[in-house]
Amino acid sequence: MTPLVEMRDISIAFGGVKAVDHVSVDLHAGEVVGLLGHNGAGKSTLIKCLSGAYRADSGSILIEGKEVQIENPRDARAHNIETIYQTLALADNLDAASNLFLGRELTTPLGFVDDDRMEAETRRIMARLNPNFAKFKEPVKALSGGQRQSVAIARAVYFNARILIMDEPTAALGPQETKMVAELIQELKRQGLGIFLISHDIHDVMALCDRVSVMKNGRLVGTERVADVTDDEILAMIILGKNPERA
Repeated sequence: MTPLVEMRDISIAFGGVKAVDHVSVDLHAGEVVGLLGHNGAGKSTLIKCLSGAYRADSGSILIEGKEVQIENPRDARAHNIETIYQTLALADNLDAASNLFLGRELTTPLGFVDDDRMEAETRRIMARLNPNFAKFKEPVKALSGGQRQSVAIARAVYFNARILIMDEPTAALGPQETKMVAELIQELKRQGLGIFLISHDIHDVMALCDRVSVMKNGRLVGTERVADVTDDEILAMIILGKNPERA
């Protein structure tokens, strides 16, 4: 099967320091691939080449087998790539619908913002993703961390994301909130999205991901199926840069 995304031989340097050094990763539809590594390992820099925040110095990106040029976030969005950053980039004083359509508001034939239609569309997408979500009228600053993640994910999905980049999606969330985000990710998988999940947390990755790619000092240590490795083997990849030994 052709991967949804292939990043082949990606390199990027800042001031002579190689932040990403000839790294290749891929992602299939309906799959979650975790990117693990210490701060400075290069995982965020690599994925920012896909989101359009950085341009790679060399290498290529293929979407469904076709090479594409991603030079800015607009290019990424044109290829149905959406990023959900740890900060979520939500406007705290606005409600869920206003955040979902922020900068892409629906309007009436007379050109006025169509609040009723935006709320109806928000309710429709939330019914698909998080049926328990009920706080449609409140500003998002009144929502829990998991509910805020729901709004950010709904925004990406509504605008036809097929490739989702999630940066530390469960950071600073309690057990119930983490469970809610895990359920959202499972639902997105069922709908055929491919997800790159950036995390420092091995337990997160082992619980949420199908495969894990580990980076160290800008290089790819290796990619493993989560079902085939233990937490200790992943830890050895992160700390020692050592791949699991196969019998």
